Amino acid sequence: MKRRDFITLFGGAAAAWPLAARAQQRTRMRRIGILTAQAESDPAIKGHLAIFTKELHSFGWTEGHNLRIEIRMADGDAGRLNAHAAELASLNLDLSSRMALR
Repeated sequence: MKRRDFITLFGGAAAAWPLAARAQQRTRMRRIGILTAQAESDPAIKGHLAIFTKELHSFGWTEGHNLRIEIRMADGDAGRLNAHAAELASLNLDLSSRMALR
């Protein structure tokens, strides 16, 4: 290989390097916080959460891939509800929601 060919090849690779590095970057993990007074064993809340995650998935949001869902359930205890609310408020969430079932 001639010197000129090597320099051309090396220069092209150096120019493409930032593009390759940018393509390999992971997407930012988004975080959603959900707070509910219901118990974890409540079948209604399980159904609502399943529908919620299914709908998120239909828009391209997959838990563990580009999304993390922080769920806190107070089991009807007002003290736990307040503590969970404070905990979720301290996290760097992109979205927070309160689920109330009637």
